Amino acid sequence: MKKRYHGVVVPMVTPVTENGTLNTQAVERIIAFFVQAGVSPLLMGTTGEGNSVSQKDGLLFVETAVKARQEWSMVNGQWSMVIYAGLTGNCFAEQLAQAEAYTNAGADVIVATLPTYYALTEQQMENYYRTLADSIKGPLMLYNILATTHMSIPVEVIRRLADHPNIVGLKDSERDLERMAQCIAIAKDRDDFCYFCGWAAQSAHSLELGGDGIVPSTGNFVPEMFQQLYEAAIKGDMDTANRLQDETNEIAKIYQKDRTLGQSLTALKVMMQTKGLCEPWMLMPLTRLSETEEQQIKEKVNALD
Repeated sequence: MKKRYHGVVVPMVTPVTENGTLNTQAVERIIAFFVQAGVSPLLMGTTGEGNSVSQKDGLLFVETAVKARQEWSMVNGQWSMVIYAGLTGNCFAEQLAQAEAYTNAGADVIVATLPTYYALTEQQMENYYRTLADSIKGPLMLYNILATTHMSIPVEVIRRLADHPNIVGLKDSERDLERMAQCIAIAKDRDDFCYFCGWAAQSAHSLELGGDGIVPSTGNFVPEMFQQLYEAAIKGDMDTANRLQDETNEIAKIYQKDRTLGQSLTALKVMMQTKGLCEPWMLMPLTRLSETEEQQIKEKVNALD
C-alpha cells in the first residue's frame, strides 16, 4: 500500500551567504538536484538549522522551493515533489503564523518538533500536537528527535495522535530499534498515517519492517543512492538495499565521524560545495570548520570517485 506520503524525504540544508541571509540561487540548485533524483525536501529540519532560520527567510525558503518545484514539474510533467516545512520554536502564536504562511506559500505538509524550553509531560505533548493540528489548515506530521529536544514523544501518545484527522504521520529520529518497530506497527495497516525513519543508518531496515519513507541527511549529497535504496527495499530486494545502506553509511562518516551534530552540518555543506550546490556558511551559533578540515573533507570526497 503506497500512501500519499512516502518515499525519500531529504532534510535539506539551508544554504546561506556569508552574512547569513538565504541563498535563493543555491536553493534553486538543490531543489533541481533533488528533482532529478526523484526525492522530496524537508525544509528547516535539524539538518537545515531550522531553529536558526529567521521568520522572513523561512517564508522566502518555502516560496523559493515551491517556485523551483513548479518550474521543474513543467519540464518533466511526470512527478511533483512534496514539500515538507519544518516548524520549530517555543512561541505557539508565532508557530501558528509561520505554519499558515508556509502553507499559503505552497508547502504541502507542516512537520513540527516539540517546543523545547520546558520539560513537558505526556499530556502536555499530546495537547500541544492536538491544538496545533486543530489550528492549522495544512496537514501536520509529528517530528520526534530526542537528540535535540531532549524529550521523546511516547509511543502511546503517537498511537492516540494517529487518530487525529489532520495528523498524517511521524518522522522519528530516535535511535531505538524497539521503538522503531512499535511506531511502524502503528502506521503499517492504515492509509491515513505514515512512518518516516529519520535514523539514516537504519533506512533499509525500517523499510523492510514496513515503514513508508526515510529522511536521510546524507541524501543532500547522494539523493540518488537513497532513492535506489528505497526502490529496492519496497520491491523486496533487500540485498541491494542493504548494500546501498552500507555504502551510504561509509559516505556519512566523512562528515559525521568525530564531530558534534553542528560540526557535521557544516561538513556536509563542504561536501555539497564539491558539487557546486552551496557554500559552507552557517547560521549563528554554528560556524564553519577550519580551512584544514574543509580541505580534508574535500580530499575524502575526491577519493570516492
